[in-house]
Amino acid sequence: MKTASTSTALVALTALAACCAALPAGAQTARPGVAPAVAPTVAPVAAAAVQRPGDHIAAVVNQELVTAFEVNQRVERARAEAQRANQRLPPEVELRRQVLESLIEDRALLSHARDASVRIDDGEIDRAVASIAAQNQITLAQMRAQLARDGMDMARFRTNVREQMLVERVREREVAQRIRITDAEVDEFIEQQRGAAAGEVQYNIAQILVRLPENASEAVVAERRARAEAAFARVRAGEDFAAVARSVSEDANKAQGGEIGLKPADRLPDVFLEAVRPLASGSFAPSLLRSDAGFHVLKLLERSEGSAFRITQTRSRHILLRPSQQVSAEAVQARLVDFKRQIESGARRFEELAREHSLDGSAAAGGDLGWAAPGQFVPEFEAALTQLPIGGISPPVTSRFGVHLIQVNERRSVALDTKQLREQARAALRERKFETAYAEWVREVRDRAYVELREAPL
Repeated sequence: MKTASTSTALVALTALAACCAALPAGAQTARPGVAPAVAPTVAPVAAAAVQRPGDHIAAVVNQELVTAFEVNQRVERARAEAQRANQRLPPEVELRRQVLESLIEDRALLSHARDASVRIDDGEIDRAVASIAAQNQITLAQMRAQLARDGMDMARFRTNVREQMLVERVREREVAQRIRITDAEVDEFIEQQRGAAAGEVQYNIAQILVRLPENASEAVVAERRARAEAAFARVRAGEDFAAVARSVSEDANKAQGGEIGLKPADRLPDVFLEAVRPLASGSFAPSLLRSDAGFHVLKLLERSEGSAFRITQTRSRHILLRPSQQVSAEAVQARLVDFKRQIESGARRFEELAREHSLDGSAAAGGDLGWAAPGQFVPEFEAALTQLPIGGISPPVTSRFGVHLIQVNERRSVALDTKQLREQARAALRERKFETAYAEWVREVRDRAYVELREAPL
């Protein structure tokens, strides 16, 4: 999207910028259906909505107002969106009731957030507004002009951004406190993922096999068991597994140190799979395994997990500039756009410009940020990073740290270690529980709110 043709586009991106500046991704805004609680008397009001000539107050929510103009505006927006999506809307009376309830809910959340002692400073608003402009690929001057054409000044727009950020920050804090994830739930989630990805997991096993003849006597079984136990004792004492396998094992892979190679789980004997599944790479099965072939000493050399247990790491670099009283955000963005042009034309190298100009600790390394897993960077930086191909350079990206020019150098897929796996499981469970916790939080805030519905004046 090169330019914003209506204020709707800008307002839609306001929410995105607020989320980027205030909280991690994952929060949805589906609203539970809650019947309005009608108050019998009038409460003191501090007008948050702007009344226009001929307008009237449709509802009072704590200290906030909902105007009829807002109801009509949102109804028209719903109609336009339904028409574009070829969707049917409920009858007019029901549609207006739902829209009014949605606005009441918004005001209840805003009122609650104002009372929560959360502060959004002007610097955060500046960064959020700059991010909205950047995502619309327009300058701040062009944004002001667009807002003016749509009947909104920058001061009111900044107020809208502040209010959205305020609600998002309080929501994230209070909803997060409601979500409890136990270790047992994490364990169960990981096992479910393992089951779903069982066909994708591959194992590289090494074995020392002491064969057992058919119909062997008890004396022969005892002798072969003792030979296998002796081999097991040697490797547990620290002797090289491959060397012991070459000297003792009786299987076809003894020349390779007993290594049978990487094989999918469904191509391994069940008894092998049960023995090695709980093992970490480099570990031995805790006891001898007996099968129809004989006695086995097993070592798990490597486990290649399915995609559920792997992450994509990215190696990137950046140039960071910061607006100041002397240098405006627009000037900083223009400078980074010029840097990008120089790099893409071959006139300058990215790392050279980073060393010369970047205001980040990575400048001495040419802006190199090293290998990073998902979630290590702030959301607005990571969103831009994820969309870039290898070698790609971003447009200027605004974050809470300043304005970045980002380049992706490499990507690789790596297996999760135990700590990362549990953190990923915990994050997935938190995401799964967020919707319910959020809906309950909204319902409670809405139910506690003072609400007075007002009729249109005659």
